[in-house]
Formats: sequence, structure tokens, C-alpha cells
Amino acid sequence: MKQKSIAVFARIAEAEGKIHGMPPAEVHFHEVGAVDSIVDIVGAAIALELLGKPCVFASPVVEGTGWIKCAHGLFPVPAPATLAILGARGIGITQCEEPHELVTPTGAALLAEFVEHFGVMDNLVAEKIGFGLGTRENKTRPNVVRAVLGTVTKQPATTGKGVSSAKLNASALDWETDHVAVLETNLDDCPGEVLGAFVEKALAAGALDVFHTPIQMKKNRPGVLLTVLCAEADGDKFAEMMLRETTAFGVRKTIAERRKLRREFVETATTFGNVIVKIGRLGGKVVQAAPEFESAKKLAAKAGVPVKEVYEAVAKVMPAKKSVKTKSRARKS
Repeated sequence: MKQKSIAVFARIAEAEGKIHGMPPAEVHFHEVGAVDSIVDIVGAAIALELLGKPCVFASPVVEGTGWIKCAHGLFPVPAPATLAILGARGIGITQCEEPHELVTPTGAALLAEFVEHFGVMDNLVAEKIGFGLGTRENKTRPNVVRAVLGTVTKQPATTGKGVSSAKLNASALDWETDHVAVLETNLDDCPGEVLGAFVEKALAAGALDVFHTPIQMKKNRPGVLLTVLCAEADGDKFAEMMLRETTAFGVRKTIAERRKLRREFVETATTFGNVIVKIGRLGGKVVQAAPEFESAKKLAAKAGVPVKEVYEAVAKVMPAKKSVKTKSRARKS
């Protein structure tokens, strides 16, 4: 949650830095530093964390027209920072006839950091729906933001009897699906310190997972296969990072489709106190249950016991799952 909030601010700082010709660390945030923007950014990160880090889809980005008054005077809509943030992520923007700003730099940064795909709804099964109403009266469209929590399903294939195979297997195949970019490069001349620094930087920048695997390369040289998993739209961003931050001369990119358990986080009472546990369900049944490592670690330190004892205590109070994995699953892979 903290890393995601910082990543959103980093996108704004990078855009403002390019506009003002200065390093991101020296940027003064102006309007974005206001309390409401901080609440928007941190609140969005908290909300997605509480929802179990779902995949985020959004409709195409539509902006209004006209002028806005910023710290540096009047500027045409879209604001310079909004264009820079969306452009850096490769997100297209279309203007409409509404004579107001519809996308702020804060909103653009939230879209750029969290959204994995932009487009119309496609086989979305809505479970919960929320509306946020603004106070300004727009001229051509309602001032409303809609959020839908649901499941994206594939187009069902029908059987010979006219019954979809998706319905026949609905209870067993209610997993979530999405697409991720898989970036790989073979390295035989990269110092371990450089690899370690890259892993930390890539994870802090929002990669889903980063790891390196021992391999044998040409001329019988020992090497490593460096792999980065990230959102599909962030593939080029992390490919560039791999080329700049390691000794790689090339990066292979493939798009992989994931199958994921439906996830939720629950607070479970144990003999040592409450622990956050991540639950994975398939067909309505719990098939995975893993304590969140940081939660278990803090509780173990407070109780003065080994972390494994906290894991064992969680296993005893999870009747729907006979065994609890003793490995944190905080990151998606």
C-alpha cells in the first residue's frame, strides 16, 4: 500500500520534472500536494489493498476542453502534467465537448499506476456497484464516477444441447483471469550487487514479481535468467529498466494469461493475537490460506516466539484448510 502510494506520487514528480526541466526529487507539487490529493492517492491504494488487490480495468480516458488556472497561470485542458503522465504510460486520451477539466494530474497518475487495461466492458459480471457524485454541474454529461466490482468471464462456448460449457463448470472455474508481460534476459556478466539493486528497484516501481534463475549459457558459462512479471501495459517501462540497470543487450517479451484464485484478506484470531490471512477460493471453497508474513512477523516479535509458531497457530484455527502454507504470498505471480 505504501509503495503504491509512493509510486503514484513518483509518476507525478517525474512528469512535473520533465515539464520544469529538473530532477523529480526537486519538484514542488503545487496543487497536487494539497490534502485532498494526498487523501485521494493514499485512499485509492488502501481501498485496492482491502479489496484484495484486484485487476483494475477502466473505460477509455476522456478529457474536456477549455482552460484551467494553475500555480503558473492559465493553461489549456488537458493540463501539461496530465498529458505527460498519461503519455509516459502510453495511455491515449480523447477530448469531448465538455468545457471543464475532467482528468486531473492526480487522476491521471492513479490511472497510470493501477489500471491494467482500458476499454469498454467485455463479459463483466457485476457483483457490487458504487457511484461517486461531484459537486460541479457539468454542461454535457453527469459529474459521476462509477466503480464496479465483478468478475470478467470468457465468452461461453455452447454445447450441442444449447447449454454453455461455462455454466456446466461455473462452480469449478470461477477463477479470475488477466494478462501479464513476462520479460526475460540471459546474463553472464552482471555483478550480484547490480542484480540485487535491480530487483529492489523494479519491485518498488510496481513489478508484480522479479527473480533470477541459475542457467548455463554459451561456451559453458554460468549465468542467470532475469525475469520480470508486470502489468501488460508496463512491459516497455520495465524492459527499458532492464536495459539501463543491468548488463543486458536485449530483453524478450511475451504476454501470458494468468489464472488466479478469488482472494480475500481476513483477520484471524490465534493464541498470540490477530493475524492477517490471505484466503484463496475456487468453486466457492477455500483451497489456499496463507498468513501475511509482515503481520505474522510483527505478532511473533510482540509475543517473543518464532514466526513459525505463529504460522502453526493460524493452521490450527483454519478448519476450511487442513494445512497452511509457510510461505508469504504477498506478491502476485
